[in-house]
Amino acid sequence: MLSQEFLQKLRLPDLDSVSQYCRGLSISTLISMGAITAATTLYMATRPKALPPICDLKMQSVEVPGGEFVYQSALLNGDSLLTHFYDDAKTMYEFFLRGAQVSNNGPFLGSRKPKGPYEWMSYQEVMERTENLGSAFLHNGHSKATDPNIGIFSQNRPEWTITELACYAYSLVSVPLYDTLGAEAINYIIDKASISTIVCDVADKVNLVLDCVKDKKYTVKTIVVMESPSEELVDRGKQAGIDILSLREMEAIGKANYHQPVPPRPEDMAVICFTSGTTGNPKGAILSHKNIVSNCSAFLQLTQGVMMVQGSKIGYFQGDIRLLMDDLCTLKPTVFPVVPRLLNRIYDKIFGQANTSVKRWLLNFAYSRKEAEMSKGIVRRDSIWDRLIFRKVQASLGGCVRLMITGAAPVSPTVLTFLRTALGCQFYEGYGQTECTAGCTLTMPGDWTAGHVGAPLPCNFIKLVDVAEMNYLAVNGEGEVCVKGPNVFQGYLNDPEKTAETIDADGWVHTGDIGKWLPNGTLKIVDRKKHIFKLSQGEYIAPEKIENVYVRSDGVAQVFVHGDSLQSFLVAVVVPDHDFLCGWTKRTMGVEGSYNALCSRADVKAAILDDMVRLGKEAGLKSFEQVKAICLHPELFSIDNGLLTPTLKAKRNELRQHFRSQMDELYVGIKM
Repeated sequence: MLSQEFLQKLRLPDLDSVSQYCRGLSISTLISMGAITAATTLYMATRPKALPPICDLKMQSVEVPGGEFVYQSALLNGDSLLTHFYDDAKTMYEFFLRGAQVSNNGPFLGSRKPKGPYEWMSYQEVMERTENLGSAFLHNGHSKATDPNIGIFSQNRPEWTITELACYAYSLVSVPLYDTLGAEAINYIIDKASISTIVCDVADKVNLVLDCVKDKKYTVKTIVVMESPSEELVDRGKQAGIDILSLREMEAIGKANYHQPVPPRPEDMAVICFTSGTTGNPKGAILSHKNIVSNCSAFLQLTQGVMMVQGSKIGYFQGDIRLLMDDLCTLKPTVFPVVPRLLNRIYDKIFGQANTSVKRWLLNFAYSRKEAEMSKGIVRRDSIWDRLIFRKVQASLGGCVRLMITGAAPVSPTVLTFLRTALGCQFYEGYGQTECTAGCTLTMPGDWTAGHVGAPLPCNFIKLVDVAEMNYLAVNGEGEVCVKGPNVFQGYLNDPEKTAETIDADGWVHTGDIGKWLPNGTLKIVDRKKHIFKLSQGEYIAPEKIENVYVRSDGVAQVFVHGDSLQSFLVAVVVPDHDFLCGWTKRTMGVEGSYNALCSRADVKAAILDDMVRLGKEAGLKSFEQVKAICLHPELFSIDNGLLTPTLKAKRNELRQHFRSQMDELYVGIKM
């Protein structure tokens, strides 16, 4: 016990003062502790909860007995693959009928004019127009048995869907055409599919079709234009022996000659989707109603996603990609499918605006806090970091997005994870191809890790088969991805040879992609079989795998890796990121200038190459897989310049020819 004398020597208050102080301290401490307890209780009661996973996320797929290394979704009971989700929706026509019923004739298809609101057609209105147009097709001689194929040559818009639904309602087959395929490919498709009626959106596409069939014995007899055609256009059609009329005129013909719908069966053809490929003529993948329904139903089982069968609304963009963000802000969608290229743009724009060390620190700190929540399965957009940092990002997509899905091309794990946290919505990555309707794997709800494409969908099996020349063996959980199930296509139109190359005797589609099973039962795409080549020393190279590593560099938008069997090393053409290059060079090199000026600088080229090689080392690329020299090209590879397919895949042959002289110079320069 402290004495009074001792306290005086220490020049401290006397014992009475100390006692009073302690009593006061005890009261304030109790009050503080009570406040902390109350706050903790409130937080525990109101803190965000993780969504319960729909399966064990540590075992998302299971091996099917039989010894062939076949895997299926952990959601399946037994060996029965999912063919449909609703008993009254086994065809795409029944999808539409069910949507009309559950929506209680709600709004269905919406579009807008510049600066205007979205205007909506109801399910009933769409149904009436669908039946009128379908009746007109039948009046013109189309039927399931004879002349079933209807060409659709248009951007995405409500009339596109009306035309497709008209085909579904009368057991006809839609054949999409794309101007990005080029005149030669359109020629080929019209001939291959024996198309006699084509529905176009604008006069330019009509003229392109007329140019294609000029002086040739093609089957085209009727062109329907979504916009009213001019007299000159109609006259040009007459000279070619082709009737040209507006969509409304066609619908009027159908109304005057109405025919009850002729509903399809699940096994009937629905779509012939011509895949552009990277070489040769397009191949017409035949997809049945069962193919499409099984694929959509698998997505429904995983996500309960909103779509036509659920009676949802579908809003279309104005047709100008530059106005897409304005359309999103006006529509305020809840479901938003997106391609990786747009995700990369959003990501680059966010970090491009964080142009000071303080802003970048705050952005990274906010991201780390939300990412920590997401790793526990918590996905939300009402945290303090959303209010302070990420609200503008969410608002740029309309502010109401609850579900996003990406596919068609690889997406960087860094980009995907960041945008999952920033956008605060359920965000899935899928993998597949036209030959399995669309998807064959999808990430699971609750699993917000990146770097894989999820588990098999409940509508298909997946197995990996040996690719011995690349040292990928199924026994090691690696090999070519093969898919089997009700979503697998019927074959290529009038092309048994290519069909046999893709579908084996047991019904497995061979994708050409190399996959690897991860311990949790998800699939990781690690390589590509079709584009491999040998270097002079005998080493196999998979350029797409290398490109997917290099494109993670902040200064790189696109990259094309090239090798030659007469050379012992690789070179590359790099398109620097237009939105990011200036900030990147200033931050890393202290160099400023215009985009074109920076692209012409040797030191900038060297810095980009160094960063690419660094990323390659971190990713475990072997020395012979690293490029030794690059050239910078200031223009993006695109569909318009013929260097990308409509699904944004590299046309490797075209790229090789286009940059032949630059790559030859790179090889000469290294040898010198």
